[in-house]
Amino acid sequence: MSKLFEKINSGGVYVIAEMSANHAGKLENALALIEEARKAGADCLKIQTYTADTITIDCDNEYFRIHGGLWDGYKLHDLYKDAFTPWEWHAQLKEACEAAGMDFLSTPFDRTATDFLNDLGVTAYKIASFELVDIPLIEYVASKGKPMIISCGMSTEEEIRDALDACYRVGNQQVVLLKCCSEYPANWKDMHIANIPDMREKFRVPVGLSDHSAGDIAAIVAVSMGACVVEKHMCLSRNIPNPDAAFSMEPAEFKKMVDDIRDALEIKGSVQYGPTEKEEDNLKFRRSLFAVKEIHAGDTFTEENVRSIRPSNGLKPIYLKELLGKKAKRDIPYGMPILEEDL
Repeated sequence: MSKLFEKINSGGVYVIAEMSANHAGKLENALALIEEARKAGADCLKIQTYTADTITIDCDNEYFRIHGGLWDGYKLHDLYKDAFTPWEWHAQLKEACEAAGMDFLSTPFDRTATDFLNDLGVTAYKIASFELVDIPLIEYVASKGKPMIISCGMSTEEEIRDALDACYRVGNQQVVLLKCCSEYPANWKDMHIANIPDMREKFRVPVGLSDHSAGDIAAIVAVSMGACVVEKHMCLSRNIPNPDAAFSMEPAEFKKMVDDIRDALEIKGSVQYGPTEKEEDNLKFRRSLFAVKEIHAGDTFTEENVRSIRPSNGLKPIYLKELLGKKAKRDIPYGMPILEEDL
């Protein structure tokens, strides 16, 4: 059973460590990453389920060439051939995640991958930002009846609505949207974390963050604005060459992010007015009305003989105007509080 909605419904933040290509083609790296994700405090480890031939075709014309950015010069088929996670690893990776007490999650990119993962017994599916416009795929994945986590990089409101409607058409209401900036790495000025509360209001579903930016500041800001899921790429070391290393966190960085997320969630807290339990003792240092000169019975209360000062043993300062001009009914020594009976 996935921890996803259990964590969300209890007010927590569900943290996904995205492996993607960071195994660098070695199963031992993938298994080591699972252990590092566990130690870092991740709730889930995510991979991607495709082959170069299920996600694109082996074609060398300009449509299939990448120009600029992290993968400049790559042919799409070659990039995905370098980056994919072998399907024969999946069962072992899922077993390792479960042994580590984490969820195992994957992104399918076609129907064969969806069926493969379903047969494997996955408890949820992830849809990548680039596939959000593939409505037939989303509808098919959602038809499996598992929770859906959908990244929304590059998406318009209408496209997000179309993806949600695809889930709803097949009776799947278990949807989480992730705000995402599909730049690798993402620039902070393009993150627009303010979308998170807006998306939650517009689409009436839980909203989190899929983060490709440097460091953990975007995740902390997102959590402070209500993100209930944070997904971040994780690697053993950025010195291990692979297509995703440049924008991935090393284990110590990922652990710091998880710790910071937990702290941010605690700092965010819940709506509460009035003093906390530990503030109660400091109420005595609030201001109140005191005699700052000797006042005798029959004297007039003035701004010269009454002031609002600390501590709080006297009348609240809001009563000062009501008090001024009245006659004192008693002797009030210097440094003594003005009381309700003096009004």
